[in-house]
Amino acid sequence: MKIAVNTRLLLKDRLEGIGQFTANIFEILSREHPEVEWIFLFDRPWHPDFIFDPGIEAKVLFPPTRHPFLWQWWFQWSVPRYLNKIKADLFISPDGMIPLWGQCPSIAVIHDLNYEHQPDNLDKVAGGFMRHYYPKFAHHAIRVATVSEYCKKDIADTYSVSPDKIDVVPNGYGPHFKALSPEAKTKVRAKYAEGSPYFLYLGALNPRKNLEGLMGAYALYRDNGGQHKLLITGEKMRWTPAIEQAFQSNPYKEDILFTGRLADADLAEVLASAEGLCLVSHFEGFGIPIIEAFACETAVICANNTAMPEIAGEAALLVDSRNSESIAKALQQMENAEVQADLIQKGKVQLQKFSWQKAAEAMWDSIQKSLH
Repeated sequence: MKIAVNTRLLLKDRLEGIGQFTANIFEILSREHPEVEWIFLFDRPWHPDFIFDPGIEAKVLFPPTRHPFLWQWWFQWSVPRYLNKIKADLFISPDGMIPLWGQCPSIAVIHDLNYEHQPDNLDKVAGGFMRHYYPKFAHHAIRVATVSEYCKKDIADTYSVSPDKIDVVPNGYGPHFKALSPEAKTKVRAKYAEGSPYFLYLGALNPRKNLEGLMGAYALYRDNGGQHKLLITGEKMRWTPAIEQAFQSNPYKEDILFTGRLADADLAEVLASAEGLCLVSHFEGFGIPIIEAFACETAVICANNTAMPEIAGEAALLVDSRNSESIAKALQQMENAEVQADLIQKGKVQLQKFSWQKAAEAMWDSIQKSLH
């Protein structure tokens, strides 16, 4: 049996969310299922770290996919021609883009429909491409996979796809996300937060993450006597004038600290040393930082919208992302040691639902449904 996988987002030292999903799941599956002839399809020379098993065949298909026009070329010309040539039994695309012709059936992994519901958060050309083609991909695929029950329902409703065709393959978390000793936490706080306790935002810095609302809530929290700092990680990829204005006008901006992008190990230490994670986005198809915080034994504040209540369960303080007072109240509650301890304990229980091993098993189930 030949299974080809779109591995174009396996980029050394540049693994984003979909790349992490691809690497973790297919490392497990390629080792657990040596009876499969795995073919990894790249759009540029690959790094050997991503060839997880000697039995994997790697192939570079032209062109490098740096623009929607080149996405089209790769997925609608190079990939289907190659799949037909090798007589592949199945093609799996972790970024959701699949050939719309050819003999090989496909599984499209559509992580969420942010581009449908929050169109201003994406480049206009890329967003337009996704809104035009992803409904076609969802209908053409033999099966669709996604990361949460929320997204399953959203895809079914938005694209009129039968829920029976959609499989949930939830995200996992890395082994470096773990609790730290009090001594280690002290060192991390000294390095990143001037020795002070802090609340943490972890993730992309763009409008849908609601950084304006978080910074506004932080000001209210400080007005009411709170003392913790606010630490923000990540690159300012789509740092808009409105977000900059929210920061510059904040009366406590000296205590809003930025780390920039951190290596995975450093990010895990920063998360494990926080008084609480604050993920108050307007939209999340999953919310990976939530389970990473559970693994680090860090309490969580998250928004009560989209997939976040599903992923957090009863192990987080849920807030209205559009109400700064709601967020500020949760920040104040998080200073209570009993509240923190209760959330951390509940987080340990909720975490048992998630792992890359469970994700790999769910993906394998989807593969079996596709082939039988």
